[in-house]
Amino acid sequence: MKNNKWMILWIGVFVSMPIQQIAASVAPVQSQHVTSEFTQKKDGTWTGKMNDKTYWYKLDEKAALWWSTDGKNWAAVESGMWADKDGKWLKIGSEKLWWSADSGKTWAEVPDWTWEGPNGEWYKFDSKWNLWEKK
Repeated sequence: MKNNKWMILWIGVFVSMPIQQIAASVAPVQSQHVTSEFTQKKDGTWTGKMNDKTYWYKLDEKAALWWSTDGKNWAAVESGMWADKDGKWLKIGSEKLWWSADSGKTWAEVPDWTWEGPNGEWYKFDSKWNLWEKK
């Protein structure tokens, strides 16, 4: 009988020890999920900067690029290019959005057609060239 008590005691200690170690090693998980969704820009304009001067850009119905220094008077952009916050040049061609980090020597398609504006805002085009913004 004494042997059974000791055996039960040892089994209890042996089995509970890993459970206590596991319980002590598990910490509560904290999760914070913040989302900011893109919203469609009603006026279809986005900003860019060059030499510390702000420019406004927009596309016409044929996805041709226009620019303005005051947001009111618009002119076609002959090169069809504008720059993102990091200085990469962007352009539309072959029904895709492209960018170049080497002043136009090589071009790659922009992932998700998304780029960062000069003030940390994000822009993207959808497949119909509608402009979306995330602040």
